[in-house]
Amino acid sequence: MSDPQARVVIVGAGHAGGTAAALLRQYGYAGPITLLGDEPIAPYQRPPLSKAWLKGEADAESLALKPVSFYAEHDIVLRLGVKAVAIDRTAKVVRLEGGEAVPYDILILATGARARRLALPGADLKGMLELRTAADAEALKAAIGAGKTLAIVGGGYIGLEAAASARALGAEAVVIEVLPRVLARVASEPLSSFFQDYHRARGVRFELGVGVAGFEGEAGHVTGVKLSDGRVIACDAALVGVGAVPNEEIARDAGLDCANGVVVDLEARTSDPAIFAIGDLTNRPMPLYGRAHRLESVPNALEQAKQAACAIVGRPAPAGEVPWFWSDQYDVKLQIAGVPFECDETLVRGDPAAGKFAVFHLKGNTVQAVEAVNAPPEFMMGKQLIAQRRAVAREKLADPTVSMKEVAA
Repeated sequence: MSDPQARVVIVGAGHAGGTAAALLRQYGYAGPITLLGDEPIAPYQRPPLSKAWLKGEADAESLALKPVSFYAEHDIVLRLGVKAVAIDRTAKVVRLEGGEAVPYDILILATGARARRLALPGADLKGMLELRTAADAEALKAAIGAGKTLAIVGGGYIGLEAAASARALGAEAVVIEVLPRVLARVASEPLSSFFQDYHRARGVRFELGVGVAGFEGEAGHVTGVKLSDGRVIACDAALVGVGAVPNEEIARDAGLDCANGVVVDLEARTSDPAIFAIGDLTNRPMPLYGRAHRLESVPNALEQAKQAACAIVGRPAPAGEVPWFWSDQYDVKLQIAGVPFECDETLVRGDPAAGKFAVFHLKGNTVQAVEAVNAPPEFMMGKQLIAQRRAVAREKLADPTVSMKEVAA
């Protein structure tokens, strides 16, 4: 166990950082804890930003991980609107913008990831939006509504969720994707086809297999997206959702091992034993698959917060978890378990046309991942199959009349 009075400083007051602070107290850590965040509001849930927040069904208070009073009540120093710019590992201080030095004995980095920017003409026009923070969501909500058109560059989950919310608010939505299908980098073809059809039926337009050459504007505000084939998609605002980049600069500049994220072990510890890193920021081991990978998900943030907190207080390491993800679009609940590494076959169980099905990704007879649409049993039992690494009978898995419990037995 660490020195019970060791000073813990957490850089990043998002889902991972806020959870780590709360878990340390829950696990009995009595030493000083300081939580530094560059946003002006306390740690909050981010997934609803593209859904409930945009539709006016949530705000900062309802999405807060903990009531603001929680931090003072548990002797956690919460400092908001401060930006950490450097780590001095020799002096064991975090330097803030403005020059202040915050001393630490144990440091947890939870700086997350930022939206990938497009270096294209017009990318700095007003009305050019991204969606990573509550402030981003507020700007997007103000830009869409009845009679408005939102152009969405990037057909990933953020883009599709934003398109669904835009339609719910009465706005037109056009999704522009350079690859021939949406979700091409992150989902199977059957899932892509299902979501394309589902969105089209609800009025979303798609421009697939075409790139973006730049953005046009009038009086400094975006008015259109110029495509690589010369066409222009008129819009009132443009949302760019083309992936995220880990905020690893502060760690890399301090000499920590980085490789598309800060490299950590199964305790979330970095190459410096006094520094942990958690959440979207990390390139972490994935024992189920025998490799390391960077995950962007709330369950991963929570798991690594547990790993770091357990290591700091001397508790046994938490049991390993199967990575999982989710997306809500309209009335569709998508749940994904596992990551489809090295798969040689996909198997569809159920009927996509009925809006209830699952796509299993197989390596031989072993389930590597499952994408479940409105299919909780397939998700839950699929997650169990991934964890157990046992061979499955494909004919049973493909037959929806055979229960998932029987498949997994």
